[in-house]
Amino acid sequence: MLLRVAAMIALALATAPAAAQSTNAEGQAVLPSESAADSPICTDRPTRSNFACTVPKGLFQIESDVASWTRIDVGGVRGDAIVPVNPVIKYGVGTATDVEVNWAPYVRLRGRAFGTATVLDGVGDVTLRLKQRFTDPSKPVQFSLIPYVKAPTARLGIGNGEWEGGVIAPVNISIAKSFTLTIVPQGDVAADVLNPSARHGRFVGLINLGYQMTPKVTFYTELWTSQDFDPSGTIRQYSFDFAVTRLVNNNTQLDFGGNFGLNSNTPDAQLYLGISTRF
Repeated sequence: MLLRVAAMIALALATAPAAAQSTNAEGQAVLPSESAADSPICTDRPTRSNFACTVPKGLFQIESDVASWTRIDVGGVRGDAIVPVNPVIKYGVGTATDVEVNWAPYVRLRGRAFGTATVLDGVGDVTLRLKQRFTDPSKPVQFSLIPYVKAPTARLGIGNGEWEGGVIAPVNISIAKSFTLTIVPQGDVAADVLNPSARHGRFVGLINLGYQMTPKVTFYTELWTSQDFDPSGTIRQYSFDFAVTRLVNNNTQLDFGGNFGLNSNTPDAQLYLGISTRF
């Protein structure tokens, strides 16, 4: 049971964050795929979603939690995860391509089962991603592919000690002046819980609706699912998520949000604050 709880928390941590529809200096909505250096920053946070936008060529972008807390209770086991900082560092290598690396320098997991408490802390796994946009940024429908691989740099318990990977395929649709619909299917190859040398499939998907409340503030709601087809038993997770972003200037964005489990296999709550900057 502890192994399954650890796997559920690890998946929740690995599939958080997302994107933001921004505005230009005149307060006009900018498509989420906009990748010009003089356009407002476009991010893959908050929520669990991803946008098709890429970092402008030659620029760096950092998107990070500055505080994150996750709680799950299942089968008499309670688990908590605290991640103080969890940066994604991106670099634009082309007009429609960027490379990305994610690594949490400190993760603290605490589990309690039948009166016994266990605490693990250490570094997180490293995730490497390549994002390739395939559509013209002026179009109302945007599409990109994000192949990724996870390197096992975390200790057992925080990570599973195995290489894993997959492909994410974000689709963004501008459906009205102030609304953006995002659909993100994802297919993964994951290590088995009881036999880590073996592999199985996992599907992750979501539907996200963004609403631009003011020229600088955007609100997001989202339905998310993960279907992890582990041979020891499929882990099905569902959550309702929300987030708010505040554009400070064209190169800086603040956010906060929460993810709330809709079944017993999903973390009950995940709360976070974040910041993104481009230079």
